[in-house]
Amino acid sequence: MNTPMIGLVDCNNFYASCERVFDPRLEGRPVGVMSNNDGCVIARSNELKALGVEMGTPAFQLQPLVREGRIHLLSSNYELYGDMSARVREVLEEYSAGVEPYSIDEMFVRFDGFDRNSMLTLSRTLHRNVRKFTGIPVCVGVAPTRTLAKLANRAAKKRPEFGGVCVLEPNEVGTQRMLADTPLGDVWGVGRRLVERLALQGLHTAWDLRCADPRAIGQRYSVVLERTARELQGTPCFEMNDADDARQRIMTSRSFGRMTGDLNELRDAIRQHAQRGAEKLRHQGSLTRAVLVFLKSNRHRPDLPQYSPSTIVELPAPTNDSREILAAAQQALEHIYLRGYRFMKAGVMLLDLIDQPREQLSLLESEEDIAKRERSQQLMATLDAMNQKMGRGTVRLGVARPDAAWQLRCAHRTPRWTTQWNELPRVKT
Repeated sequence: MNTPMIGLVDCNNFYASCERVFDPRLEGRPVGVMSNNDGCVIARSNELKALGVEMGTPAFQLQPLVREGRIHLLSSNYELYGDMSARVREVLEEYSAGVEPYSIDEMFVRFDGFDRNSMLTLSRTLHRNVRKFTGIPVCVGVAPTRTLAKLANRAAKKRPEFGGVCVLEPNEVGTQRMLADTPLGDVWGVGRRLVERLALQGLHTAWDLRCADPRAIGQRYSVVLERTARELQGTPCFEMNDADDARQRIMTSRSFGRMTGDLNELRDAIRQHAQRGAEKLRHQGSLTRAVLVFLKSNRHRPDLPQYSPSTIVELPAPTNDSREILAAAQQALEHIYLRGYRFMKAGVMLLDLIDQPREQLSLLESEEDIAKRERSQQLMATLDAMNQKMGRGTVRLGVARPDAAWQLRCAHRTPRWTTQWNELPRVKT
């Protein structure tokens, strides 16, 4: 019986590739996509990387190159990118019933019952057809485990001899050589601090970790790293559910389109962040016990007074009710706000989360309290259902002003070609 295989399909330079699908003139030219509010570079084409532009470079530093026409900087177009990601997924689902999105530009694909030759043929078909039907170039890495599939994908992207497709078997000589050439920092889930700790034990490469005793690794470091070691040996240990475990905290924040010290504008921003955080909280089936609110002034403006406060408001009882979370967030804002300062960012963080089914109810709770909680749950469920059906933000607490400082700045956003009828090009006849 053939070993079940896992494929990782990674869209190359995804944001830049999406832009090129609808503007072929950008093909072969240095293209960068900027963060919210056109702040810094968050995506780069290979041509832009070749010019030495690093991830996170402030956009204003690149304006001379933009004016000279040497590079192209575009605003984030997340609606377009999300739709293109869905189209890539649709192509993959033609070949597998088990497509599991890992991020907007990465998807795991489950393959069962293929021998190596058939697997390689299928992978090349995926590589070709995703580009053919969506315009998005991809790399495909296939292996028995997700950790090895990540490394296979990395090889498919970095090593031209693979032609964008790499299939790994754990016990092959080529796989062993690849693991020996892979620093531990390039292994999925192994962070910088962990790399430093492992180096003290003489573990420097993926091969070193593969050869280590998994049980000893688990006892000394963590169960997660033990699973990683076993995955490098070819034993599946991670399911996608592991990556989707409920988060221990939820943060929503955004840099402003322009700095502001206006309390009403800050209230608007905090209201939006609090509501979005509450939605995420309900989506993962959690309750929060505390709400943190923060403001940030612009540390890159030494000519302005600096003040970046934060405070936490503890809730009377765990909740996921938007109204209660919003009230706590507004209370926190009133506590930390001072006149005379201009802020460039605000955010809300929900802390001390618990699973809703594990909520410890009070024995002293009255029938009125129980009825109130049930009404709250029904109201929030209705709100979420309406927003899911009609579009996020359709129903919300309060009205967002379109000219508010915290609204997104996207001066160089391209049309949302696939989701907005009014942004389709007009052809004169």
